[in-house]
Amino acid sequence: MAHTPRWMIVVACGALLLATPDAAAAATAADTDTPATVDETERPPGAGCPPMCLCELRPWFTPQSTYREALTVDCNDQRLARVPPGVAADSEVLLLQGNTITSIAREQLAPLRNLTDLDLSQNNFTSVADVGLLNVSRLLTLHLEENRVTELADGCLSILPSLQELYLNHNRISSVAPDAFAGLGGLLRLHLNSNRLRAIDRRWFEATPHLEVLMIGENPIVGVAPANFRPLANLRSLVLAGTGLAHVPGEALLGLEKLESLSLYDNLLEAVPRAALRHLPALKFLDLNKNPVRQIRDGDFRDMLNLKELGVSSMAELVSIERMALVNLPVLTKLEATNNPKLAFVHRDAFDRLPRLESLMLNDDGLGALHRATVRSLRSLREISLHGNPLRCDCVNRWMGAGNRGAVRFLEPESMRCAAPPELEGRRVRDVAFAETADSCLPLIAAGTFPARLNVPSGARVRLACRAIAEPEADIYWVTPRGDKVAPAASRSDAPLVKYQLGPEGTLEVAAIAVEEAGLYTCVAHNSEGADTRTVAVRVDGALPASVARDGLRLEVRRIDPRSILVAWKFGGGRGEAVRSGGGGGGGGGGALSSDLRWSSATVRVDNTRVTYTARVPLGVHEYNLTHLQPATPYEVCLSVGGGGGGGAPRQRGRSSERSCVNVSTAEAAAASAAEREAGAALAGGAACLFAVAGLAAAAAACAARRGGAGRHRRRRAYEPPSLGRCVHRASSIPLDELYPPLIGLWEPDGERDKEAREGRAPARVDTSRSGLHVW
Repeated sequence: MAHTPRWMIVVACGALLLATPDAAAAATAADTDTPATVDETERPPGAGCPPMCLCELRPWFTPQSTYREALTVDCNDQRLARVPPGVAADSEVLLLQGNTITSIAREQLAPLRNLTDLDLSQNNFTSVADVGLLNVSRLLTLHLEENRVTELADGCLSILPSLQELYLNHNRISSVAPDAFAGLGGLLRLHLNSNRLRAIDRRWFEATPHLEVLMIGENPIVGVAPANFRPLANLRSLVLAGTGLAHVPGEALLGLEKLESLSLYDNLLEAVPRAALRHLPALKFLDLNKNPVRQIRDGDFRDMLNLKELGVSSMAELVSIERMALVNLPVLTKLEATNNPKLAFVHRDAFDRLPRLESLMLNDDGLGALHRATVRSLRSLREISLHGNPLRCDCVNRWMGAGNRGAVRFLEPESMRCAAPPELEGRRVRDVAFAETADSCLPLIAAGTFPARLNVPSGARVRLACRAIAEPEADIYWVTPRGDKVAPAASRSDAPLVKYQLGPEGTLEVAAIAVEEAGLYTCVAHNSEGADTRTVAVRVDGALPASVARDGLRLEVRRIDPRSILVAWKFGGGRGEAVRSGGGGGGGGGGALSSDLRWSSATVRVDNTRVTYTARVPLGVHEYNLTHLQPATPYEVCLSVGGGGGGGAPRQRGRSSERSCVNVSTAEAAAASAAEREAGAALAGGAACLFAVAGLAAAAAACAARRGGAGRHRRRRAYEPPSLGRCVHRASSIPLDELYPPLIGLWEPDGERDKEAREGRAPARVDTSRSGLHVW
C-alpha cells in the first residue's frame, strides 16, 4: 500500500498536534518520505505514533466480514525486540508481524483498551503466557502464527472473552490441554494447522460451541475418533488436509449437520469415506484431491443433496470412475478430476441424476475415451476439458467431432490430440474426419486399471480390476496362470474356479492366494469386433514361476496353401502350450490355454511388392491364418510384440519389444482342393449357381463394396456363407486379394455385404488394424 501523506497522519492522530509549538516542524516533515521523528515525550497522550511505524486509518473487516475503517499502527518487519512505546491509546489495530519479540509485559498493552486486532505473527514467542494480554478484553482477532509456541495450557486465553479469531498455525504445538480454550465462548475461527498435534480431543471444543471455521490440517494426526467434532454443531468449514489420515470412521463427522465445506486434501485415503460423508447433509464443497484413492465406486457420492463442487484431482492411484459413482447430486455444478495420470476409465453410466452439472474437468488424466452416453446424461453440461489425455480417435469418441457436441464447449481444444490409431497419432482431434470412422470399434483395455506386476503375501485376497471401452460394449473374462478361464457365469462347483470370483464390471478376486498360484493373469475384453488382452505378473511372497521369464521370439510357418498361410510363434523354446483361437483371418481350432502370455500387444504384418496389410491380434493368440493371398506369390510375414503398457494403451517410447519375420511363398494354384475344382466346373456351366450374367455382375459389385468398407466389417464366429457366396468365392476370375485384404475373415453373412452395397459406400483405405473375435 502507498504511504499516506504525513499531513493526513497528523489529522488522524488528533488535531491537538497542530496546536503545539512543533506543528510547523511536523508539517515540514510531511513533505518528505521519511517518518516524523518527533520526541515521544512531547506528544499528548493518545496522539502518538512510534518511530519506524506507520499510523493511519485503514480498511478493516470484522470477523463477520463487516467493513469499516480502523486506526492502525503498522510496525511490521522492523526487527523490533519489544513493543515500541508511544502507541496511541485509541489504536484499534496493532501490527507487529516479522519482528523478534519474545515477550510482552502486561503494562505495555494495558493502555490499548480499544484494541480489536493484534498481529504478533512471525516473532519468537514460545508460550501464550508470554503475551501480556491484560486489559485488552475487546480484542477480536489474535495472530500468533509462525512463532515457537509448544503447548496450550488450561485457560491460557480465558482473559479474552470477546475473541472471535485465533491464529496459532505454524507453531510447534504438540500438547493442548482439555480446557485450553475455556472462556472463548464467542470464538468463530480457530487455526491450529501446521503444528505437531497427534490427536484431536473433543473436549477442546466444548468451550467453543459457536465455532464456524476449524483448520487443523498439516498435523501428524494418528486418527480421528468417532464423534470427535460433535460439540461443534455450528461448524461450517473443516480443514483436515495433510494430516496423514488413512481412514475416516463412519461416525467421525457425527454432529456436523451445518458443515458446508470439508477438505481432506493430501491424505492417505485409499477409498472415499462414504459412510462419514453421509452425516453431512449441508455439505456444499468437498475437496478430496491428492489422496491415493484407487477407484470411485458405485454409490461413493450418492444423495448429497447440497453438494455444489467436488474435487478428486491429483490422485496418483486413481484408475477408474465406476458405474453409478455419482448419483442424485441435484445441485452439483462442477466436477474436477484432473491430473490423475492413471485415470483411464470412466464408465458410460458413471453419472446419474446430475441435472445441474455445468463444468466437467477431466484434463491431464490417462483417458483414452469418454463415452457419448456419459456426456448425454449431463443435460446441463456447458464446458468440458479433455486436453492432455491420450485420446483414441475412433467410433467411441466420434461425438467429439465438429457438429456432434451440441452446446458443450471444449476447453483448450488445440491441446486435444489423438494417441490412437497409429495413423492419426499426434493429430488434433478437431481435425479428424469422424464421419468416416466405423460405427463399431475394438475393445481397448484401460492402461491403468491394474499394474503390470504385483507382489502379494501368501494368503492375501488379491483384487485385479480390468476395464475396457468399446462399441458395442465389451465382455470381460480372465485366464489364470493354469489356463483356466474365469467368466462371470463360471460354475461355483468347478473346483479350479472355487476361489476365483469375477465381478460384473470385470474385477477378478482371488481368495487366499497361494504360492503355486503365482504367475501371469490375463484379462480378455471382447466384442463383435475382436478382442484386447492385458496381463499382470503376480508374485506371491516374491516368487514367480521361471517360465514367466522372457525369452526370444520365433515366428514359424505351419502350413502353406495357394491362398493362405498359417503362422505360429513361440517365446524361447515354447514352454507353454499354444493357444489356438480364431485370429483376424480365422486362427486354429481348440486347444489348451497358455500361461505363456507375456506380451501386451502383438501385430502381424504381411508384405509383398503389391500390397501391405497389418492386423493387431490378442495377446494370447499364438497362431494366425493369413487368408485371401495370391497363389505362387512371395510374402514377408512379420510379428511385432510389445511389452509394458498393454494392447489397449497408446504407443509409448522406450517400451520393450521384439520382432520376428519369415519369407514364404504361397503354393501353386494347381494345388487347390478337389472341392474347389468341382465348384469351378459348376460355375463354368453357369446354370447351377447363377442364372444370368447380371446376377454375377451384382455379386461382383457387392464384393467390391465389401472391399471399400473393409474398415467397417463386423466379424462373425465361424459362419458358413450361403451357396452364392461359395460360388463367387470359388469360380470368380477376379483375384480375391483384390476384393478382400489378407487377415480379414469371410464369415460375414451375405446380407451384411448386400446392405453395404446398397448403401453405396465410397471406397476407403483398407483398415485391417482390428483382430478377429478371439475366444478361449
